[in-house]
Amino acid sequence: MAYIRYAPYEGASGLLGELYAAYDRGDGRLDNIIRIHSLNPRSMRDHVDLYSHLMRGPSPLSRIQREMIAVTVSTLNDCFY
Repeated sequence: MAYIRYAPYEGASGLLGELYAAYDRGDGRLDNIIRIHSLNPRSMRDHVDLYSHLMRGPSPLSRIQREMIAVTVSTLNDCFY
């Protein structure tokens, strides 16, 4: 598994501090797929915006169908989250 550095929660300020607060799961943590963008906060914001659009934006696919596709792709890629 790859190791990707990330910025700690403690002392995060500016845009990164705002994003950490906005994307917190409610337990003071972020999903790792979001946290890996912490060294480039704009990419974190853009990633979440893209994901939100793909999963919740207008589409001929239902949300359940989109989630099923995501689970299938993750499984085929041996993704464990």
